[in-house]
Amino acid sequence: MEETGAVFRKELVSKLLHLHFKDKKTKVSQDALQLVAELLKIFVVEAAIRSVRQAQAEGLAHVDVEQLEKVLPQLLLDF
Repeated sequence: MEETGAVFRKELVSKLLHLHFKDKKTKVSQDALQLVAELLKIFVVEAAIRSVRQAQAEGLAHVDVEQLEKVLPQLLLDF
């Protein structure tokens, strides 16, 4: 499968996951890392799209952190 656009490196995803594991010996399969990386990518893209729509609704020409803060609660509920 060919990747397009930005991707999260598996090493980064693994480190993020291991930061929250209670047992440091917990292992994560390559398939699980790939799945979580894809989920993170979808989450980030969706956050960007919703932020752009929020900025457009406010009549702004650019997205700022305020638009992200406005869409974040619903985004988290949707995921």
